[in-house]
Amino acid sequence: MTLLGNLSLWLALLLAVWGAVAGFVAGGANRPDLARSARRAVFAVFGALLVAVVALEVALFRRDFNVEYVAAYTSRNLPIFYTWSALYAGQKGSLLFWAAVLSLFGALAMVLSSKRHAVYLPWVGGVVCTVVAFFVIVMLTSANPFQRLPFTPPDGRGLNPQLQNPGMVFHPPMLYLGYISITIPYAFAMAALWSKRLEVDWLTAIRKWTLVAWLFLGIGLLIGMWWAYVELGWGGYWAWDPVENVALLPWLTLTAFLHSVMIQEKRGMLKKWNLALILGSWLLSIFGTFLTRSGVIASVHSFTQSNVGYFFLAFLIIAAIASFGLYATRLPLLEAEARLESMVSREASFLFNNLLLVGIAF
Repeated sequence: MTLLGNLSLWLALLLAVWGAVAGFVAGGANRPDLARSARRAVFAVFGALLVAVVALEVALFRRDFNVEYVAAYTSRNLPIFYTWSALYAGQKGSLLFWAAVLSLFGALAMVLSSKRHAVYLPWVGGVVCTVVAFFVIVMLTSANPFQRLPFTPPDGRGLNPQLQNPGMVFHPPMLYLGYISITIPYAFAMAALWSKRLEVDWLTAIRKWTLVAWLFLGIGLLIGMWWAYVELGWGGYWAWDPVENVALLPWLTLTAFLHSVMIQEKRGMLKKWNLALILGSWLLSIFGTFLTRSGVIASVHSFTQSNVGYFFLAFLIIAAIASFGLYATRLPLLEAEARLESMVSREASFLFNNLLLVGIAF
């Protein structure tokens, strides 16, 4: 299973790199053949990563303790109910889970987007493949979940007893799904910037995806709130673990976006603000991932046992420069169609609401 898993990761990396190159070239040069190739690459990446996930799950359920990750997060007496959650209980497995789900969301975006949004899809595929490629590179270089031990221990260390709670089965996946699905609105926003198609079409394309991300994050935060109160002794939901706090940041900015986007659709206002909120929400999701994997903060369910934090810091800096650099070049195309007429108008109330939410996030 480890051989199959490693081969799947390498295949996913090659496919993701090709999908990224084909997607960006297809979008820039208007090449329908490359656009189709990038679309197929997204599906193929999902297939390869699905095989890797299945391979790791088989190793977990078979208690193959020769696999370092299995020995670290399962044991012979670990209930089956929690064996599934071992997939994302550790850093290596959570990176694989993240990449696989992101490739799934990318494939769904290719299938579910309407024909009038097809012009954005090559860039969307390119962005999704780029992010997936980054996660796979991190796994292959610093956090391979299929790494084997030089010996086979008689038993594994098992899951942290504090994490053996029903919240472990539902809370992390909900947060991950929220974090990961933010990539799709971000990809459409970048596609709109690259293609200079900055009318309301790109907003229509991302509305459902933004709601999905917001909903998953909200559910994950509520479950985490309950879990913190009943299990981990943090003094209730006002004494949250840092992992919960970093998940709250993009939820606040997405909430602001879902309010302000209505003003752009109806009045043509807040164009610059809405784009900045989407870009910022995705960067906050990467920032939160960096914080919980870098050793900067301590947490019962943060990951501090390797140097992948440096990878995420570099990726965050490069992505921020690329995103807001492109955004800055498109500012002349984002002029508002109307002006704020009164400080007591409905538009002003939405703006104050946004400033409050972003201020809380800050």
